[in-house]
Amino acid sequence: MKKQFILLLCITLFSGSLLLAQDKDTSAVTLPGVTITSKAMVNKQIDKAFKTAFPEATQLRWYQLDKDFLAKFILKDMDHNALFTKNGYMKYDISFGHEHNLPDEIKDQVHSAYKDCTITRAINLKGDGRDIWVVNLEALKYYYSVSIEEGEINEINKIWKTE
Repeated sequence: MKKQFILLLCITLFSGSLLLAQDKDTSAVTLPGVTITSKAMVNKQIDKAFKTAFPEATQLRWYQLDKDFLAKFILKDMDHNALFTKNGYMKYDISFGHEHNLPDEIKDQVHSAYKDCTITRAINLKGDGRDIWVVNLEALKYYYSVSIEEGEINEINKIWKTE
């Protein structure tokens, strides 16, 4: 306890002396501008492509990202982020859900491979002709992340829980 107090006192004194030693230069520094994505209007091609791909979407918000447009919305109890080009081509769709959002065959595959684990999160990535599920799991001593694509399950991460 005494060592921790002395260490804390030394750090406080050292940081205080650094503040006093700094030059009192009050000239302003101009930083480059920061671009924040904002809600955007989309053209008819993008609107048509979106409505065709996600006819039952709710709570839709559009954002412009450089030359592309990001749609954030909810569909079937999952949060989605879909990126479209200005011509209406969908580059990808990422959806965030939970165990009940997983297709039954994937859920069964994960449970058989990781018997003593609980599914904590399910993420679906669709793009470039691929459909990948990333599933986060929790066990007694570990956290796991696995990916499932075309029926093949691969372990991405295995992290030891600390107490």
